[in-house]
Amino acid sequence: MIKAILTDIEGTITRISFVKEVLFPYAAKQLATFIRLNENKTQVAEQIAAVKAIINEPDADIETVISVLLKWIEEDKKITPLKQIQGLIWQTGYEHGDFKGHLYADAFEFLQAQHDQGTALYVYSSGSVRAQQLLFKYSDYGDIRPLFNDYFDTKVGAKQEQAAYNTIVNQLPFDANEVLFLSDVAAELDAAQAAGLKTLHLIRDGQARTTHPYVHDFSAVTLEQYA
Repeated sequence: MIKAILTDIEGTITRISFVKEVLFPYAAKQLATFIRLNENKTQVAEQIAAVKAIINEPDADIETVISVLLKWIEEDKKITPLKQIQGLIWQTGYEHGDFKGHLYADAFEFLQAQHDQGTALYVYSSGSVRAQQLLFKYSDYGDIRPLFNDYFDTKVGAKQEQAAYNTIVNQLPFDANEVLFLSDVAAELDAAQAAGLKTLHLIRDGQARTTHPYVHDFSAVTLEQYA
């Protein structure tokens, strides 16, 4: 019996284009100025230090750090300090009303219904927890953060690695087989399945079918099939 749902964000409950065409370009445009203005603030300084550690250049100047971060954005790297900084930049955009957090209508209705029925809802995204909460706070449907029990990001591990899902389950009051993982990425579903979670593939944009159960939108989801 499914007692909890762990959901991906991009391509699963939001359009991929929202992240690719709105959030990423906004962060890339604002990043250099943001870093220069805030490099001495604790939250930003910690991420700058993390970048220097990753590139093994402890004495790198701020322009080198900026160049590395912009390159990671261009390459769509899922690297924790980049994701943390992006979240900080997006916060400004949300607060200024530059954009709202997009959600598919069927995804919102599904999540709301599951919450109302007592299913525990969790989020696991490569975007930072800060970025996740901002998207939900400033969503098309208002502040929907109360729907979710907790949030996970790359601090628990990479989304295509089984160990990350083991770590998440160890923090939940449920057995792995009581948790349903939702994603549009086959490799993530494979990793979650290897960790013992149930899986559901959201095929939104013509992706190839996999061996995982799949739907094209949430109106077709029934948890009873996992009983």
